[in-house]
Amino acid sequence: MAVMETDYKKSISYKAAHKRVKDIKGFYVHLAVYLFVNTAIFIMVTRDEGFLSGLTNISNYSTVFFWGIGLMAHWASVFGPNFIFGKKWEERKIKEIMEKDKKKLWK
Repeated sequence: MAVMETDYKKSISYKAAHKRVKDIKGFYVHLAVYLFVNTAIFIMVTRDEGFLSGLTNISNYSTVFFWGIGLMAHWASVFGPNFIFGKKWEERKIKEIMEKDKKKLWK
């Protein structure tokens, strides 16, 4: 029975790790596409409008800005929870809730 339980835990752990790797890979692909597309846009705009006027025209930065917001949201969904709500926070919160529940039971 212990062997099946260990295999089950390993399987769950593997699936979680696999999902995490896919999420990280997805973010890096998103970042690469962001850099490639925005570099291509920058090259086309400066070629068509001239280098200095292409750089000074604020409307040329809207794609970089708004897509950048989306990229930051993607980063936060992949890496952010570990920075803000890491494992230690989870463990403290679980213990805190368990203590509160224990106190409620014994009242």
